[in-house]
Amino acid sequence: MSDIALLLLAAGGSRRMKEPKQLLPWGTTTLIEHQIQNLLDTGKSVSVVIGAYAEMIVPHIDKLPIRIFQNKYWQEGMGTSIAHGTSEILKRQPNLDGILISLLDQPLLTSVHFKKMLQVFQAGKDQIIVSKAGSNWSGAPVLFDKVYTKELMQLKGDEGAKIISHSHKEVVEYVEGGTILADIDTPQAYQEMLQKYK
Repeated sequence: MSDIALLLLAAGGSRRMKEPKQLLPWGTTTLIEHQIQNLLDTGKSVSVVIGAYAEMIVPHIDKLPIRIFQNKYWQEGMGTSIAHGTSEILKRQPNLDGILISLLDQPLLTSVHFKKMLQVFQAGKDQIIVSKAGSNWSGAPVLFDKVYTKELMQLKGDEGAKIISHSHKEVVEYVEGGTILADIDTPQAYQEMLQKYK
């Protein structure tokens, strides 16, 4: 059984949403709690990077069996959260086989998709497992073999991890996710997705 760490990126300032995306109501809970539970349902260790609205978010998640990392530089972009989260995980799991990075704003994802990715992963094969929606889109969640942790820790600013998967196309494998990979960026998108979820 591979030792995979799951990392949820939840540090953003939700500029277009105009309120903390992390705390949007979702089902009987908040969006961040919903996403954490999906990850916990895989049985793997879960870490969460927070930044904006940290004081408001922590009371919702500090009782959950997760690690919480605060990124002081969250305003500089997602790359800093990936780098910070990867670095902190490695301090605690130096012998891990890989890291699966997921985003806060894909709430239709379930543990089924994460488990599919984990099943495709083979330790020591230098794989990058990328989620795919049809023929036109691929991206997060992404599972990186441990050989890419150095590159993950070097990300800066708004650089997402996509730059790494593009640099190593020859080892990329895809897991189809379809419409569940849709993300929330605006209040309208949130309402539409909430109706789908209900």
